[in-house]
Amino acid sequence: MKLCIYCKGGRNLCKLGYCPLIARKKEIKIGEDFFGKSPSVFVGRFGYPDVFAGPTGMTEGGSDNPAAWFGSNYSDIIESRSALLRTKKKQNIFSKERFALQLQEIALAAKPADTEMHFSKKPRIAMTFSDVMQPFGPTASIEKLRIAENVKIERSVEKIASDDLKASQAGNMLYEDGQDVYKITTILSSGALGMKKKLVPTRWSITATDDMIFKSLIKRVKEYKIINGYLVFSSQYLDNHFEILLMPGSWQYEGFEAWSPGSYWTKGLKEIEIVEEYEPYEGRKAYAEKQAGGYYAARIGVAEGLCALRKQASAIIFREIYEGYTIPLGVWVVRETVRNAFKQKPLKFDSLEDALAHIGKKLRVPIGEYRKRSSILRQSRLDSFKNFANNS
Repeated sequence: MKLCIYCKGGRNLCKLGYCPLIARKKEIKIGEDFFGKSPSVFVGRFGYPDVFAGPTGMTEGGSDNPAAWFGSNYSDIIESRSALLRTKKKQNIFSKERFALQLQEIALAAKPADTEMHFSKKPRIAMTFSDVMQPFGPTASIEKLRIAENVKIERSVEKIASDDLKASQAGNMLYEDGQDVYKITTILSSGALGMKKKLVPTRWSITATDDMIFKSLIKRVKEYKIINGYLVFSSQYLDNHFEILLMPGSWQYEGFEAWSPGSYWTKGLKEIEIVEEYEPYEGRKAYAEKQAGGYYAARIGVAEGLCALRKQASAIIFREIYEGYTIPLGVWVVRETVRNAFKQKPLKFDSLEDALAHIGKKLRVPIGEYRKRSSILRQSRLDSFKNFANNS
C-alpha cells in the first residue's frame, strides 16, 4: 500500500507527527542519473511472468539488512528507507539479457556494488509499504545500468550459484555457508539460483526462503531429544508482543495473531481479531493464508531457536499486535522479534498451567480465548484426561 500517496504529508497516517519525506525532500536530490551503491535487487509480481525488476540504490549511508535495524524506532526506519531508491524495468522471468545478468551480479556481490544508472525521468518521491516486504523510497524507471567496479563474489557463493542445483538445495547450502536469509532472498529473487535460473518476485522469495530453510532446520530438530519442562520466551518490538511457549512433545507448531483495533489492518474493527494457524509433525502443504508471510517468518525463528538449544518441542507463538503498529514494515519485524526472544533467558515452569498463567498475565487477550482456539492446547487437555481416566 502506498500510504504516503494517500496522506500527501497532511493526514499523519503514519502517526509519526511529521512527514519524513517532506522533512528530507530537500536532502534527496536525484535527477535522471544516479551513481552510488546498489545493495540488492527488487522484483515485482504484477504482470507475471513479465515483471518489473531492477537494482536498488542507496542515496545515503545505512544498512539494507533488516537484522541491523532491530531496536530502531518507527521514524528512524522510515527515514532510512526513504533514502533507498527502487528502480524498475520490464523483464521476462527467464530473461538472459545483460540487464538480467547484471541483477544477478549485484545480488551475489559480497558488498553493495558501485553502479551507474540512467532513468527515463526523475524518480518519483514517495514511499511504498508492504505487509511482507520492507519499505522502499523513491521509484524510477531505469533505462541503462552499468556496474562501475569489478564485483567481488565470495568463492563459495559463486560455486553454489553456478552449480546445477535446485533452488531449495542451493538456498540451504548458502545458509549453511553463513549467508543470512535476507541475502539468500535477494539472490533467489535475482534469478541466480535453481535449475531454470528465473527471476522470482521479491514478495514470493521472502516466504520461499523462510520455508525452504525451515524445512531443512526442522529435520535436524526432529532428531533432538524432547525438552523437559515448559519454557517461555518473550520479546516486544514496535508494538508487536511475542510470548513463545515450548512444551514437552514431538515437533508441532501453532501461531496466534491477535490484532488490536486501531492497528494497521484493523482500523474498522471494534474488537480484537484473533487468527490461528497450525502445523502437525508431518508439516503442512497448504499455504498459511490467514497469516501469510508472518507465519513463515515466525516459524523459521522458532526452528533456529530450537537448533540453538539442540532440543525438540511443541511450540506455540502468541503474537499480539497493538494499536501503535500503524504502518506495515514487513515480516522482518516478526522474524527478528522472534529471534530476539530466543536470545533472552527463558522462564522455566514445571506445568503447562503455570506456564499459561504466566503468559496470561503478560497478554492483553485472556488466555482462555487462545485455549479454546488452540489445536495443541486442546490436544494436551485431551491427553491429560486420558491419562487421568487410565489411572483411575
